[in-house]
Amino acid sequence: MPRIIGTEIPDNKPLRISFRYIYGIGPKAALELCAKADLDPEARAHTLDEDQIAKLAGILEADYVVEGGLRRQTAQDIARLRDIRCYRGDRHRRGLPCRGQRTQTNARTRKGRKKTVAGKKGVKAK
Repeated sequence: MPRIIGTEIPDNKPLRISFRYIYGIGPKAALELCAKADLDPEARAHTLDEDQIAKLAGILEADYVVEGGLRRQTAQDIARLRDIRCYRGDRHRRGLPCRGQRTQTNARTRKGRKKTVAGKKGVKAK
């Protein structure tokens, strides 16, 4: 498996798919990367030689924010929202959806498993 920018990409998948294993590279960026490096998007990753891998790493470092840098930038953005006490920052702090989704039902991914709260017992009038 070739290692590019600290990430192992799969050998026997097309390059346009393999590049998506790098955090921050999606479908469009993968095709752009192939075009900038003069590589066939349908070629397999195991066909790359050392010069091509070095060229790819250079292009990634120069033109894209990926992996640790992107994760750090995202964390800093969220921390800034928390610090300025804006609505989105408060939603991040509470672990709730930030983009206007409903929370009365659904939102289980953000809220976690159900926490059952004991309710009042029904009082029957005679």
